[in-house]
Amino acid sequence: MQWRSIVVGLVVLRLSLSCVLWLAFGLGPNVSWGFNFPLGFSLHKLDLLFRDEKGIDPKGNSWSQRIHGHIHENAATTCANVGEASTKRSYLSFFDGNKDEYVRRYSSFPDTLKAKMKDMAKDMFYFGYDNYMKYAFPEDELNPIDCKGRGPDVLNPSNININDVLGNYSLTLIDTLDTLLVLGNVTEFHKAVKLVIDTVSFDKDSTVQVFEANIRILGSLISSHILLTDPKHPFGKVGFDDYDNELLHMAHDLAVRLLPAFENTSTGIPYPRVNLKTGVPPDSINETCTAGAGSLLVEFGILSRLIGDSTFEWVARRAVRALWNLRSNETGLLGNVVNIQTGQWVSKQSGLGAGMDSFYEYLLKSYLLFGEKEDYRMFQAAYESIHNHMRRGRESCNEGEGDPPLYVNVNMFSGEIMNTWIDSLQAFFPGLQVLNGDVDNAICLHAFYYAIWKRFGALPERYNWQLQAPDVLFYPLRPELVESTYLLYQATKNPFYLHVGMDILQSLEKNAKFLFSTML
Repeated sequence: MQWRSIVVGLVVLRLSLSCVLWLAFGLGPNVSWGFNFPLGFSLHKLDLLFRDEKGIDPKGNSWSQRIHGHIHENAATTCANVGEASTKRSYLSFFDGNKDEYVRRYSSFPDTLKAKMKDMAKDMFYFGYDNYMKYAFPEDELNPIDCKGRGPDVLNPSNININDVLGNYSLTLIDTLDTLLVLGNVTEFHKAVKLVIDTVSFDKDSTVQVFEANIRILGSLISSHILLTDPKHPFGKVGFDDYDNELLHMAHDLAVRLLPAFENTSTGIPYPRVNLKTGVPPDSINETCTAGAGSLLVEFGILSRLIGDSTFEWVARRAVRALWNLRSNETGLLGNVVNIQTGQWVSKQSGLGAGMDSFYEYLLKSYLLFGEKEDYRMFQAAYESIHNHMRRGRESCNEGEGDPPLYVNVNMFSGEIMNTWIDSLQAFFPGLQVLNGDVDNAICLHAFYYAIWKRFGALPERYNWQLQAPDVLFYPLRPELVESTYLLYQATKNPFYLHVGMDILQSLEKNAKFLFSTML
């Protein structure tokens, strides 16, 4: 196993935990991912962004006619002129002659602007990190409104929005270890590593969600350990003399404390939560979501390989196989929530968002990391089922009549649409399509989510594509669209995606920072 490839894989996964990571890293020097796609990038795939609103029938029932606000003040004039000539004209022709506003705006991204955005992303990261260390450490996170630290809600154990994530183990510090190194701050990385080693313990009376503890804590400890010890030095020689594998030992300790979730379950699918000191709580529910139970294989698998103990990978693979064997015989789809004792589906909704998203992600990324053909066979079958039953819109992204593609929530047994909303977590899927080599579909789907971002300055947690309005109004800084943007840029090298990154960065700076900065 080449540890450099493992590090790259972990960094890709952990982009879904740290939104500014790409905005600092991706806007800097190009990073080669080994892609060699024969692409002819066409802005026809971005017609959600650039379509002329005047040409849309206000009585039309097409979903794509329902998401448009004033995406760009110049869009109507530009697209109206093109529409008069031909409704089928490829947007690739917009690059000819450098006459169109969008060509002038998106066809280049100067190095000076890259440097400016990279500095802006770094400043954003350190604004959060420095104030966490100043006002919140050693608690799990900084509450920006009260400007003080926050840990588990011990007075309200049912507050799972807080308690599933916060375990009284300095979450933010651990979660930012590898980010510090990616940003090039070796000194602060060493300081943070030593602080974690000296101050953090998992011997806590804290009940946490297995999935959250895995991706945030276990993943960060493992990736940071590998970065410290990798003889290939992917980020330079960053080890220090007195490091004695402490982060790996901590990761092992945490994983052992998560293992009780896999015990006393008839299916092998784990309980959703464990107490780090006592194991599965007596009142634990027997229901878990597909993503939570099926997204442990990367971290558990790498840990098994690092310490030479197959137990962790074995339980994670058993859970994935158990879920896979419960898929519908009719559609090949899985549901959203399952009973871990009976194997019965509690929620029969199948989609790409909350409760399902990272199950697909981990199938492909586990294959990329470990080379196990079983993982890719499952992913290929799932991907085919997704396209057969969830995908709506024209057959080809880049030509033909009808709507650009959209992936809807369906009944896992019948494939019938269950509701008319999508959620922000689904924006990870274009990035996964890139990793699978389906860049054409990734471009189209990414454009759909970016169109919504342009309209609102963020992705609503849920967006109703039929009503043209958010169903859930908040945006909890989800980075899925950022990860997809990053991977599309690496695959296409099209500067359009650097502009998307800049747009997202500026939106976050404008909309997410103000309240906290006024409290200081």
